Amino acid sequence: MSYQLNFSAVWRDFPSLLAGLGLGLELALASIAIGCVIGLATAFALLSRRRALRSLASLYVTVIRNTPILVLILGIYFALPSAGIRLDKLSSFVVTLSLYAGAYLSEVFRSGLVGIPKGLREAGLAIGLTEGQIRTSILVPVMLRNVLPALSNNFISLFKDTSLAAAIAVPELTYYARKINVESYRVIETWLVTTALYVAACYLIALLLRVVEQRLAIRR
Repeated sequence: MSYQLNFSAVWRDFPSLLAGLGLGLELALASIAIGCVIGLATAFALLSRRRALRSLASLYVTVIRNTPILVLILGIYFALPSAGIRLDKLSSFVVTLSLYAGAYLSEVFRSGLVGIPKGLREAGLAIGLTEGQIRTSILVPVMLRNVLPALSNNFISLFKDTSLAAAIAVPELTYYARKINVESYRVIETWLVTTALYVAACYLIALLLRVVEQRLAIRR
């Protein structure tokens, strides 16, 4: 008895899938934005002359990078209320994904900062800029342009990681796909369409980020 494909159940709830896809993009954008701030602060801490600051930053990066993201999601979602911190599931997921992104981006930013010629900092000091002004006006802008390809890859990876939000019932794409699957039992059709949506979204994101990279790349 051959299996007959029937996409009617999927097309009926297709608007829900698109809404879930949109939420996933919003979660990824919010997390990458917050993660960049965390990662940049951690990168400077890793390069600090203060040993205690370097140790704390290194501990954060080591713990987060060596813990499965699903464990982090469940841990933060269920542990924070026990500690008296109550967040809704969306906020909890964004916090988790931001911490996760920050740990990985810190190494990206650190390598970018290390690769900046020392002459740029010396030039800033020569014209009377403070260390804070040198960082914000010279080092960070140059570093960001140098690490754009790695930053783009991290954003795409982070977008795909939003599928794990279904574990705490965040209504993103995978959540709705599982819902349609349970209600219609059209397993193949549901996941074929879901996969196509993820692939198309990642492809378009990659194209857009490639244009941004080309426009902002430092000409050599």
